[in-house]
Amino acid sequence: MKNLIKKASAMMLAFTLLFGLMTAPPAHADNALFTIESENAQLTSDLQVTTQIYGQQKPGYSGSGFVWMQNSGTITFTVTVPETGMYTISTRYMQELSPDGRQQSLTVNGVTKGSYMLPYTTNWSDFDFGYHKLNQGSNTIQLKAGWGFAYFDTFTVDYAALDPLNVQPVLADSEATPETQLLMNYLTEVYGNHMLSGQQEIYGGGNDGNSELEFDWIHNLTGKYPAIRGFDFLNYNPLYGWEDGTTARMIDWVNNRGGIATSSWHITVPRDFTAYQLGEFVDWKEATYKPTETNFNTASAVIPGTKEYQYVMMAIEDLAEQLEILQNNNVPVIFRPFHEAEGNGGLNGEGAWFWWASAGAEVYKQLWDLIYTELTETYDLHNLIWTYNSYVYSTSPAWYPGGDQVDIIGYDKYNTIYNRYDGLSGVPNEDAITSIFYQLVDLTGGTKMVAMTENDTVPSVINLTEEKAGWLYFLPWYGEHLMSSAFNYPATLTTLYQSDYVITLDELPDLKVENPIPNASITPATVEFDKYAPNQTDPSITVNSKGNTLIALRAGANALSANQDYTLSGNTLLLKKAFLATLPIGEHSIVFDFNQGQDPVLKVKIVETTPSASIAPVSAVFDKAATLAQDIIVALTLNGHQLVSISNGNDTLLSGQDYTASSAGVVLSKSYLSMLPLGQNVITFHFSGGNQAVLTLNVVDSGVPAPTGDLTVQAFNGNTSASTNGISPKFKVVNTGDAAIQLSDVLLRYYYTIDGERDQSFWIDWASIGNANVTGKFVKLATSVEGADYALEIGFTTSAGTLNPGQSAEIQARFSKADWSNYNQAGDYSFKASSSQFVNNEQVTSYMNGQLIWGIEP
Repeated sequence: MKNLIKKASAMMLAFTLLFGLMTAPPAHADNALFTIESENAQLTSDLQVTTQIYGQQKPGYSGSGFVWMQNSGTITFTVTVPETGMYTISTRYMQELSPDGRQQSLTVNGVTKGSYMLPYTTNWSDFDFGYHKLNQGSNTIQLKAGWGFAYFDTFTVDYAALDPLNVQPVLADSEATPETQLLMNYLTEVYGNHMLSGQQEIYGGGNDGNSELEFDWIHNLTGKYPAIRGFDFLNYNPLYGWEDGTTARMIDWVNNRGGIATSSWHITVPRDFTAYQLGEFVDWKEATYKPTETNFNTASAVIPGTKEYQYVMMAIEDLAEQLEILQNNNVPVIFRPFHEAEGNGGLNGEGAWFWWASAGAEVYKQLWDLIYTELTETYDLHNLIWTYNSYVYSTSPAWYPGGDQVDIIGYDKYNTIYNRYDGLSGVPNEDAITSIFYQLVDLTGGTKMVAMTENDTVPSVINLTEEKAGWLYFLPWYGEHLMSSAFNYPATLTTLYQSDYVITLDELPDLKVENPIPNASITPATVEFDKYAPNQTDPSITVNSKGNTLIALRAGANALSANQDYTLSGNTLLLKKAFLATLPIGEHSIVFDFNQGQDPVLKVKIVETTPSASIAPVSAVFDKAATLAQDIIVALTLNGHQLVSISNGNDTLLSGQDYTASSAGVVLSKSYLSMLPLGQNVITFHFSGGNQAVLTLNVVDSGVPAPTGDLTVQAFNGNTSASTNGISPKFKVVNTGDAAIQLSDVLLRYYYTIDGERDQSFWIDWASIGNANVTGKFVKLATSVEGADYALEIGFTTSAGTLNPGQSAEIQARFSKADWSNYNQAGDYSFKASSSQFVNNEQVTSYMNGQLIWGIEP
């Protein structure tokens, strides 16, 4: 009876959430919930209302003018909303100073929501600050100048048009076992309506062999056990592999205790892979999964015949042996291999935490394809629900293996100590990170479920429900991440576990398959369709209904139209080419919905062999020096297509101003090119059909004198919040010369403003040459300049060794004031908020034996 009452309450809660979504008006500027002219907001005295900038009118604004924000000031307004929930906040603005963007800070009801880069635009444009929770009644919203120098016309608040979170129970593996499909069916029913509780167990005999420590702790606190238990296949490996009972515990958890199992795979490689002989024993202390601790070449791991490839195949074989035991015992697994690949960001593996990502996104996707193909085809394993760990960097979509090999998108939430934006420390971070959740939903267009596959603090139930953050499940890491009150308030966990929103072990249905109904089948299970008209045909599918009745064909949430999108005659079904031609290029799943039994799925691969347009050249150099700046001419070969637009990142170039086009080519104007930042820029040519074309443009400025030497410094900031109690610069020192460099001869300087004189502390979080070989001290500049009154000086001990030509050293540093008061790093000389990966930074200087060899001093 208790479960029935709880289920009824949960259904009412789900209905309330759904009703909230259904009743929210669509977000359109012309009928938005709230819009205010910026000149009618509360403005600080350093802002001005105007209609022109330096004598030049800026027509197109609404109202009596617009607000000119220079390098300081705040715009504040209040908005009244009818109910607590998620809303969008946006502005109509112009920013024509910086091609790489201008950073501003948004605060909602006194809480900083982060820093936002306003893209460059010479026209009035819209910028969306994303989803934010507003409380029923009055709310105060404030925009504060970070780097400033932007014009604001209006601000708009509207209901958030959230994804409905309706995911079809279609597994990537069309041969999934009945238990795996039943689990997938249940997960898609839960998704968006409830959240499954979970907990990671300690592995490798930790907790003095007590793998139940965290689970008993949860039960003693809340009276409940989690529905999902996290495992790790780490110890089944070709090096020091040993039986730690993981597989047996998984069988017990699923078959005897009625739970759901998920597992990661911290597979290790030998530290000295060069000396390693395949098959030999390697002690665990001489194995690692960190790319900085091994000479294992990940790029070779996807090339058949290499020693790296053979090692990976040995590791997969060990893994497959355990997965086969689970499959034979009817245990499905939410499987998360090669997790957290992108690490700190970047396309080329520069931010990688694990060896499997150190060669970059393309090799990583090949590794994913390798393990997916080996397990499903070579080892005939079909008890896996494939889970891919993603991030929300600008480069994250490039790492995604694709919907045909992924079932769930996972995100690992660790923001209680690092990655906070609210300025707090030492307390749990119960934020539901709703904006991140919906960015991950958008990664696949809402076709995959999104889960919190690891976390420190579990979000509070009120944040989850009010913000409609539909995470499929949470899964705290073991030890202090769960049991320390610095990470989780016991009262919050108790409320969460006992709520109607969260599903616990005792509330799971029976997910075992007994006497399954005969399932319909289709042949073939995969078809390919070419968008190139001369190659188009209607694919034929043979349907064996086995006594069941075909109700509908579904592509996602949409039902196909009989006799229009397909025809059925007897047991022969024809998919119409007119329908297939409307599908975008890539993998699609069409569900054959029968009245009972498991629904077969047709995989449709859409390709296009239509010849694409092309450009020449595909790379060019533009010199900003006044005497050398020239228009760049790009020849077009259209192959029957038309040039639609040209873009640079999120910015669309203006025809007739930034470029001129003809059927033969495009002329990129030097006036536009001169505004681009130094370094590599990617100009994309969009055509009416076929593939896009990309021009890689290297922008230089030979007119600006810069020191030359044999050393380059790259950098980015791990914390990009404007206001922060800790600055986290990350450096890469690269020997670009032809002789070895003694690191002890090198000094780096990172320039910033202290924003209130205090004692300061410095830490090295990680260094590729060893933390102990890096030194740091604070240097107060003799004369303060704009953006700098202090410098962090990084040095190296004699034990740091040498950098040979082409080698690099990475340093991840962090510093704070003794009283943990905040810095405002937005205007700091060396700070760059726009980079999330290593790029050349001339605002970080380097010296060798006291002589400036890199960068420009402030």
